[in-house]
Amino acid sequence: MRSIAMINQKGGVGKTTSAVNISAALAATGQSVCLIDLDPQAHATLHVGASAEQDALSIYDVLVRKASLADACQQLNEHFWVVPSHLDLAAAEVELAGEVGRELILRDRLVEVAGRFDYIIIDCPPSLGILTLNALAAVDEVFLPLQPHFLALHGLSKLLETIDLVSRRLNPKLRLSGVMFCMYDSATRLATEVSRDVDAFFEQARGQQSPWSQTHVFQTRIRRNIRLAEAPSFGQSIFDYSPKSHGAEDYQQFVRELLGGG
Repeated sequence: MRSIAMINQKGGVGKTTSAVNISAALAATGQSVCLIDLDPQAHATLHVGASAEQDALSIYDVLVRKASLADACQQLNEHFWVVPSHLDLAAAEVELAGEVGRELILRDRLVEVAGRFDYIIIDCPPSLGILTLNALAAVDEVFLPLQPHFLALHGLSKLLETIDLVSRRLNPKLRLSGVMFCMYDSATRLATEVSRDVDAFFEQARGQQSPWSQTHVFQTRIRRNIRLAEAPSFGQSIFDYSPKSHGAEDYQQFVRELLGGG
């Protein structure tokens, strides 16, 4: 089983869009996928059309009320499940303040479903608080979605510092395994320059003793595409909403690259 946290503390970079559509594309290839929405805004939950009703179990119940992760899973199709989020999750940080080992709750819950899924993908909130720490302590891999503009690398050092700290203190298996570019416009010189800078940064890190020494910068670029922005309001992945769009094409190609076929 591969467990992947999608993280960027900067909002609006395509993190949730990527978490949802990578999950959907993997499921379409026959992989068994569980998407965990760890963001109190519940955008991934809404994006896939899952229930976020008060009486439905959510990731809040798993973290705070000790509900089973398996019981909170909602099946979307034959190969795709989601653990929804709820606005209540915003209070989890305060409610877990006095809990011993609060950073490891999700890790312990994932053990319950370890043999059930090929992929677990966690959509993290745009912050480095207790929810994101739970994700980092629970997974083996981090994917970093970046938008190719001037501020793309701003805050990267803080994120790498957090990953390094978690890998040393809580989760020695943790590594930044992938960087992907979203909202990409190949016609701009800036996008090319930022891509080159990111490639150079991670190339320099190769061979060093760090969780990002083997980071793969994905060659598939997720192009800026209005269909990707429209799909969440219909509660559908890009493959259900607009299967012939550039967005669907790009995420399919991304997953081929992820699986080693392109």
